[in-house]
Amino acid sequence: MVAADWQFLRTNMTYKDINIIYEDNHLLVVVKPQNIPSQEDSSGDKDMLTLLKEYLVESKNKPGNAFLGLVHRLDRPTGGVMVFAKTSKAAARLTESIQNGSFEKKYLAVVLGEIKQKQGRLDNYLMKYPKLNVVKVVPAATSGAKHAVLDYKVLEVNNNNSLVNVNLYTGRSHQIRVQFEFAGYPLIGDVKYGGERSNKGCKLALWASELRFPHPTTGEILVFRVYPPVEDYPWNTFDIERHLSVAIRN
Repeated sequence: MVAADWQFLRTNMTYKDINIIYEDNHLLVVVKPQNIPSQEDSSGDKDMLTLLKEYLVESKNKPGNAFLGLVHRLDRPTGGVMVFAKTSKAAARLTESIQNGSFEKKYLAVVLGEIKQKQGRLDNYLMKYPKLNVVKVVPAATSGAKHAVLDYKVLEVNNNNSLVNVNLYTGRSHQIRVQFEFAGYPLIGDVKYGGERSNKGCKLALWASELRFPHPTTGEILVFRVYPPVEDYPWNTFDIERHLSVAIRN
């Protein structure tokens, strides 16, 4: 087996372990634990989509296989806020919001090193190599390469580590991890992309902290902001509450 992209697998998780922060007839907004797949993968471990379908079947007394639309994904080792669609109409409109840019995703990350440019943009072309399960920055002219763009803002520096807010414009596989590693600042805990100098046993320091999007039926702008595990390293070395108690705008 190749080196795992995650640590501390939780194979006995049930939907009762998932924090549901908002639900109506159209949406289900939850906090994805780290190291749980967004959808079924080759590991056979429980995934978010399956667990939340079980929640709908059992809690709503729905017979058979309940509908639940996966409209965006988080990498397995990444935790944080996710929204799922409870109807096909909601799924289509959320997908449209993603395509037209009205669906905003923000992340918090802790990277190794002090980023000199405190605010900026990372703009690269990425290529995924499925057999190796890695993504690499490649020249723009490379056949099959996908454009990847994010903005970042350094919020705090502590012990030569930088806490950054990331505004993601394209949802490429492993995008944040690969782009920061290419820039010379790998994420703490990211053994796949150069973060092995961090504390042993440390989970990936990447967290989906905020979603902002129009409700699929009412058009109301919804904002959901969730904290990373502030008691764990490296989050406990920063004043996370100060940074998340107010909206962070890049």
